[in-house]
Amino acid sequence: MLNKDLLQQRYLKNFNILSREEQDLLSRSSVCVVGLGGLGCGVMEMLARMGVGKLTGVDSDRFEPSNLNRQSFCTEELVGEFKAKAAGERIGRINSSLDVNCICTLLDENNASDLISQSDVAVDCLDSIDSRFHLQDAAKKESIPVVSGAIAGAAAQVTVIYPGDKGYDLIYGRKGRKSGQGVEQTLGNLSFCAMFAASVQVSQVLKVLVKRGDILRNKLFVVDLMNDSFEILDLI
Repeated sequence: MLNKDLLQQRYLKNFNILSREEQDLLSRSSVCVVGLGGLGCGVMEMLARMGVGKLTGVDSDRFEPSNLNRQSFCTEELVGEFKAKAAGERIGRINSSLDVNCICTLLDENNASDLISQSDVAVDCLDSIDSRFHLQDAAKKESIPVVSGAIAGAAAQVTVIYPGDKGYDLIYGRKGRKSGQGVEQTLGNLSFCAMFAASVQVSQVLKVLVKRGDILRNKLFVVDLMNDSFEILDLI
C-alpha cells in the first residue's frame, strides 16, 4: 500500500482538471466493467489510474492468441488464462489502494442484477447484443446508469443509458428482435480503435460520477478512425 503522501502525488496530474472534492468522490465510487476484452481492459486500467475506489470486472472467457493484437492485459504467457484473473492481478499492481473484485462468470438475465447492484455505474464492454439487453434490464431495475461502447474494425460507438431511457431499443431495435454477437465478428478489431473507444467510455464514466460535463445520454457518438469521421447522433 502507498502511504498518504504518495497517494496524493499519484493523483497530482488529475488536479486543476478535477477538484480535490471530485477526486475524493471518485475514491468513494464503485464501477462495474462487464466484459474484459479490448474495451474492458482499457476501461479498467484507466479507471484504476484515475482512482475510482472500487472496481468490479466481469468476464468468463480465457485469453486466446487473437486477443494479443489489442487486449492490454493479454500477454503471450497468459494465453489460456482467465481474463478476470489477469485483470485483477494487473489492477492490483497498478493501484494497490483500490478495492478490486474480478469475477469469472458470464453475465446473463439471472445474475446481472447481483453483479452490478453495488455499483454507481455499469460499463458495457460486451460483444453480445443479448447480453447488452440483460445488462440494460438489470441497470434499470437497480437504478444504475450504463456507459456502453462497441467497436468493429476501425469504427466505434459510445452512448450513455440512464434508467428509464430506451437505450439499446433505439440502437438495435426491440429486445429479442436482433440477437447474437456484433459486427466485430466479421470486421475484426484494431488496437487503436479499442483504446480510443475505451477512453471515450472512461470520460463518460467520470462525468456521470462527478456530475459535470456533457454526457452522451440519448446520443450516439460514432467514429470511423480510418476515414477520420466523427459524429454525434441524436437518438430521440
